[in-house]
Amino acid sequence: MNSKIFIENLKIYAYHGVLPEEKIIGTYYFVNAEFHADLWKAADTDDLNDGISYADLNDIIREEMLIPSKLLENVAGRIIKKIHEKFPQISFVKIKITKTAPPMNGECSGASVEFSAEF
Repeated sequence: MNSKIFIENLKIYAYHGVLPEEKIIGTYYFVNAEFHADLWKAADTDDLNDGISYADLNDIIREEMLIPSKLLENVAGRIIKKIHEKFPQISFVKIKITKTAPPMNGECSGASVEFSAEF
């Protein structure tokens, strides 16, 4: 049996980038995440101890997003590692991070990286 948790369009102001001004000015990022785990016991018991707290997942994402990095790839990798450390019962993680104002020519709504891992 399979079950999933999604965190969608988590909006965070952070300071990532290669250019010096990106670490001073910052911008908004959107994080989307998908987690696979067997949550059927929680479905039967209605007990958080048998599930996974969305708030705890959110806290890990926010903590890692607030650590400045040159590359979003680094941030995504750190998030996945921390999630796996805290919640070994999660068998799959997918993280998409979108920078809303990338410093490049042309107009776009964002530039993203997406990483996934199976455990």
